[in-house]
Amino acid sequence: MPRVKGGTIARNRRKKILKLAKGYVGSRSLLYRTANEQVMKSLSYAYRDRKQRKREFRKLWIQRINAAAKQLNFKYSLLIHGLALANVKVNRKMLAELAVSQPEDFKAYVTIAQEAIKGNLPKPVKVKVKEVEEKAPKAEVIEPVEKVATKAAAPKATAAKKPATTKAAAPKATTAKKPATTKADAPKAPAAKKPAATKAAAPKATATKKPAATKAAATKKPAAKKEA
Repeated sequence: MPRVKGGTIARNRRKKILKLAKGYVGSRSLLYRTANEQVMKSLSYAYRDRKQRKREFRKLWIQRINAAAKQLNFKYSLLIHGLALANVKVNRKMLAELAVSQPEDFKAYVTIAQEAIKGNLPKPVKVKVKEVEEKAPKAEVIEPVEKVATKAAAPKATAAKKPATTKAAAPKATTAKKPATTKADAPKAPAAKKPAATKAAAPKATATKKPAATKAAATKKPAAKKEA
C-alpha cells in the first residue's frame, strides 16, 4: 500500500478556522483548538442575534417615540391608536426618525391622533374612476404627414399579399385532384369484368351439351332392335 500524506489537507482546514478567528484576543486567534472553540461559539451567536437585532431596534424606536410623545403630554399607546383610527400608515422607524430629526412634523402626527381619538376623523374622499379619467389630460402625439402615410400603406400591402396566396391556392389544388382519381377509376373496373364472365359462360354450357347427347342416344337404340 502506498503511503498517503494528509498534511496539506489538514493545514488548509486549520488555516480556514484561523482566518475566521482573525482579530480575536490572545490565543483565540493563534492556537487552533481555542480558535476553533471561539469560532463555533461566534457563528451560533451570529445566527441567534440576526433575529434578536430586529427586536432590539423595535424597542429602541418605541422608546424614542414615547419620549417625544411625553414632551407633548401624550402617550405612545394613544399615538399609535389614534393614527390607526385616522388611517395614517406610518411605521415606528419613520416616527422615531421624525421625533429625533423633525419634531414639528412629529407634533402634526400627534395632533392627528388626538383629533381621531376625540372623534374628529378626517372624511374619506371618494373619487370616481370615470371622473379622474375625464379630468386627466390626454397626451396627443402629432406625427408628420410622411410618417402617417407610410404607416397606413405598410399594413395594407401585407394584409393583401398573405391571405391571397394561402387561402386561394391551397384548397383548390387538393379538391380538384384527389376525388377525381379515386371515385371514377375504382368502381368501373371490377363491375365490368367479373359479372360478365361468370354469368354468361356457366348457364350456356350446361343447357346445350347435356340434353342433346342423352335424347339422341335414347331414341336411336330402340328403333334398331324393333326392325331386326
